[in-house]
Amino acid sequence: MSQIIKKIREELKGAASEKNRESGKRFFKEPVKMYGAKSVDVGKIGKKYWPEVKGLPKEEIFSLCEELFRSDYCEEAFIAAQWLPDLEADLDPGDLAVFENWIGKYINNWAKCDTFCNHTVGGLIGKYPGQAEKLKNWARSDSRWLKRAAAVSLIVPAKKGEFLKESFEIADILMLDPDDMVQKGYGWLLKEESRLHQKEVFDYVAKNKKTMPRTALRYAIELMPKNLKIEAMKR
Repeated sequence: MSQIIKKIREELKGAASEKNRESGKRFFKEPVKMYGAKSVDVGKIGKKYWPEVKGLPKEEIFSLCEELFRSDYCEEAFIAAQWLPDLEADLDPGDLAVFENWIGKYINNWAKCDTFCNHTVGGLIGKYPGQAEKLKNWARSDSRWLKRAAAVSLIVPAKKGEFLKESFEIADILMLDPDDMVQKGYGWLLKEESRLHQKEVFDYVAKNKKTMPRTALRYAIELMPKNLKIEAMKR
């Protein structure tokens, strides 16, 4: 085991409490593995050890991050997701396959999915826009977390009005998925696109409102004015 990982785990255990662990578990429907450390403490621990990590070759940093993901502890996954965006300048298109593999192997709840995909995968897609096409393959996966990842990886670019076409295409693929984690994921993506593309997102929702699950629809229109919300909710 890496000495860095060993020290991180010791500090996470020291920052943990049974009260925080039980409180954290209430945010998930599925069983989760966590120390019970507060998010602010996890962030401080990750920040403390980043200077020891950032000078390493990318492959070694990936190895450390995979070790953190592999443990299955939420807090360790959050530290990996905290470190990885700082590598954006060193990422190349082939790293998307590495990230896909990690999602398939290690991501098993919405928090791990979102903290990893929003910034790390989203940063890579922003740097290499052509890779957004591969998210459509994730959307067709049998994995609920790859399907959610297909949508939430575009959240940060969507806030800037980017990838509207791809967002609609991913929503088309995921439209009738019965999983509420997937519905919330693409509904959230449409909501973020509506910040700068309100008319286009409203038109999309209006066109699909008879078939779009209510969960996804409510997420998609959350930022819209009341009159548009009322119109969108009419069947």
